[in-house]
Amino acid sequence: MAAASSTTAVPYLDKVDFLKLQNGSDIRGVAVSGVEGEPITLTEPVTEAIAAGFAAWLLEKKKADVHRPLRVSIGHDSRISAQMLQDAVSQGIAGAGLVVIQYGLASTPAMFNSTLTVDEAFLCPVDGAIMITASHLPYNRNGFKFFTNDGGLGKADIKDILERAADIYNNFTNESLMKSKRQACESVKKVDYMTVYTSDLVKAVRKAAGNIEKPLEGFHIIVDAGNGAGGFFSAKVLQPLGAITNGSQFLEPDGLFPNHIPNPEDKVAMKAITQAVLQNKADLGIIFDTDVDRSAAVDSTGREFNRNRLIALMSAIVLEEHPGTTIVTDSVTSDGLTTFIEKKLGGKHHRFKRGYKNVIDEAIRLNSIGEESHLAIETSGHGALKENHWLDDGAYLMVKLLNKLASARASGVGGGSKVLTNLVEGLQEPAVAVELRLKIIQNHPDLKGGSFREYGEAVLKHLENSVDLDPKLQKAPVNYEGVRASGYGGWFLLRLSLHDPVLPLNIEAPSNDDAVKLGLSVASAVKEFAALDTSALDKFIQP
Repeated sequence: MAAASSTTAVPYLDKVDFLKLQNGSDIRGVAVSGVEGEPITLTEPVTEAIAAGFAAWLLEKKKADVHRPLRVSIGHDSRISAQMLQDAVSQGIAGAGLVVIQYGLASTPAMFNSTLTVDEAFLCPVDGAIMITASHLPYNRNGFKFFTNDGGLGKADIKDILERAADIYNNFTNESLMKSKRQACESVKKVDYMTVYTSDLVKAVRKAAGNIEKPLEGFHIIVDAGNGAGGFFSAKVLQPLGAITNGSQFLEPDGLFPNHIPNPEDKVAMKAITQAVLQNKADLGIIFDTDVDRSAAVDSTGREFNRNRLIALMSAIVLEEHPGTTIVTDSVTSDGLTTFIEKKLGGKHHRFKRGYKNVIDEAIRLNSIGEESHLAIETSGHGALKENHWLDDGAYLMVKLLNKLASARASGVGGGSKVLTNLVEGLQEPAVAVELRLKIIQNHPDLKGGSFREYGEAVLKHLENSVDLDPKLQKAPVNYEGVRASGYGGWFLLRLSLHDPVLPLNIEAPSNDDAVKLGLSVASAVKEFAALDTSALDKFIQP
């Protein structure tokens, strides 16, 4: 009887709605207990099923080369659930008959890179790569990003993989789970791929400086990795280039993130790197998010290069190399940035939707129809360059800044990070910039049983009509997301969140009074929507 039961479906596995784990072009879930109201959704069997789903998808995509089995690399950030998930992913891949190569602690951009590197000593190129990360989310969360040599997978691919995973999960048997565990134990290979990735970054800076061995000699550059996966940048990139890195902080991986959230958009995180730069009298500070696909910088005076300012800086660098080309950004960039890119730099600003994959795909699309673009970048710090295979790589963005420092030094221009600060001179910045989140109350009767998305679209349509009727507001002539309008010397954008029942409202203006006037315009237009929680906006516009 025992033998028969080993081949039947496993009775103790919980029912799982796999599609709920999709977060755009990523998979996200809860991997660790400890937060009330957040039960674990990424269990070991669920994770193994997702990895097996990816393996099935990849086999179909690559139409397996008969001469060798397909190879999949696996890396992870510093989260406390990383090891458990890496083991489960390895079982899912090995159980499908593919070769598993574990990289250990790695960055998201390095994982994509492993599909491009040609070096048999490191078992490269791999056919697919999986990064275990949940970016800057709290310690109990985790998730997966998937890559092939065509780049990161899109939303449709993720849905496909999760549908396959659901079927695989429902057909798990005790015997099949034991077998995949055994296969993983016997076949997993381990490779230190980060040495390949970091040496490529070092070579890029040396090349930009005219092949000088230590082009950053004498520069004092501080790294704040926020206890994520970016600590390598100090010892493996900056030091070989000759930089002094004393004062660098939170380089050791710690998945509880005890010092601050590793997030270049977080005020506490930016304050931490700014203080470190000023205290150590450094030339430059560099900060990464948990998995190093986003970054920001701080100059020697403590001036932050993040959000619009980082986009302006990267645009200046890219448009020097490729004059007159198009810079693609997300929807919440400022009007001042458009003026800077188009009037000061002579480029073209194409403002698109939120979501780093949307921005990158749009830049690729523009190139395919003859509009040259070399930079796709979001205010969140996600930035991708055509020269770097359209990979959103926080470390590579910082390398572009280092190239600028090194080449200025090589051509006899001193002044530390002033060469970078000078590049954004003339960027108009608003006195007031806020983001307010208007939540849709999903169980409210005003939804009349419809989805939050339909309700949000109705709010936007109504606001658009109001803008058309208001002589003090001018609707943006080209707009791909939400409702954007200019007025009172500033602008607002109300859009529907990509994944949540929220309408984020961005307002930028030359004064608080003007910002309030813009807020009042929105408030009066949306007041009749009873299921919209406008408390954040109401608080902002109160006298």
